[in-house]
Amino acid sequence: MGVKYKVNEKFFEKWSYEMAYILGFIFADGSLEDASYLRGLYLRIHNTDYKIISKIKNALGSEHKIVRLPALNNNRKTRFILRIGSHKIFNDLSKFKLHPNKSLDLEMPAIPKKYFGSFLRGYFDGDGCVHIEKSRGTLRVIFTSGCKNFLDKLSALISENIKINLHRTLNSRRSYQLRYSQQDGLKILSYLYKNIKNKLYLIKKYRIYQNFIK
Repeated sequence: MGVKYKVNEKFFEKWSYEMAYILGFIFADGSLEDASYLRGLYLRIHNTDYKIISKIKNALGSEHKIVRLPALNNNRKTRFILRIGSHKIFNDLSKFKLHPNKSLDLEMPAIPKKYFGSFLRGYFDGDGCVHIEKSRGTLRVIFTSGCKNFLDKLSALISENIKINLHRTLNSRRSYQLRYSQQDGLKILSYLYKNIKNKLYLIKKYRIYQNFIK
């Protein structure tokens, strides 16, 4: 029998700003794993940024180890993985329409309006980017997913909550994208980082935004 590490198994029972952020992050850079051969159900969260994985681990009250997965070639970066075995967490996350192999048929959960900003920031930190075009010096905000329907619904929620025009989901070779130009992108970033103190966020993306608006 494997070692049983501590974790707050009730974390996803009730909405909070931290819970909404981590849920959004899982929708982007997480997965559920049904390892029936081990009689185990797991949550996996991964990213190239060790600090954000460590912060998520702490928020979950987890004592699990963060595993470093070295880059196999020059086209990839070192990744850090947090893997938590818990039937309770697995089942609670399943209620938000998460399931193993979710990438191509991701469904938008029902998110209380109060927590949408935290959910969106979590998803942005996992599968979004803020990009400064060098030639023009203009800013773009991009959200990516393997599922068009998910981005269609995300676009509608962004439009509803941030009061910007509805954006069409674009097919970008191996994935789908929502792309926002500078005016709408700055509105989104302002919404994501409002009252950010003591909340979860990926520092490097926040700094790009801060440096741009200085």
